[in-house]
Amino acid sequence: MPEISTAKPFLAAGPRVAIRHYAYEDSEEFTEQARRSTGHHRPWLFPPTTADAYAEYAAKLIEDPTKAGFLVCERESGAIAGFININNIVAGGFRCGAIGYGAFAHAVGRGLMGEGLGLLVRHAFGAMGLHRLEANIQPLNAASIALVRRAGFRLEGFSPDFLFIDGAWRDHERWAITSEMLDP
Repeated sequence: MPEISTAKPFLAAGPRVAIRHYAYEDSEEFTEQARRSTGHHRPWLFPPTTADAYAEYAAKLIEDPTKAGFLVCERESGAIAGFININNIVAGGFRCGAIGYGAFAHAVGRGLMGEGLGLLVRHAFGAMGLHRLEANIQPLNAASIALVRRAGFRLEGFSPDFLFIDGAWRDHERWAITSEMLDP
């Protein structure tokens, strides 16, 4: 098992998980968990499984101001349970971003990603100053749809041939939440 990274402080914490930004030092743990989770992620998701791929992936999330990457970590151990990224961040009158996420196999079915998504939504609407988050999900990805539905996202529409994934243009449902939809 790789050494668990404690390179970055938590940005928000709940009872079982906390979120923090990616660090380059997370490469070994992240890629090992991604390799162990390939069967769980396919055909929906393709996180980096090598050190070189992770370095390129993390650089975009760390250095590009239109992206923000967050690791969902178990509070007790600091182990990475999954990740949630906000892409296509637009400021100004829109204040929106599109999320992408994945749980690692050891965290599936434990409610950790649901708790992490709740922390991320509050962080995005608070410290980041966003007003809206969108999630575009392939219609057959029932686990992902259930996750956003539990977090309070609403179904807003259907987009045929929306994203190019695994060699083909894939249909997606559009789910969204705004800051007004959060419980006080």
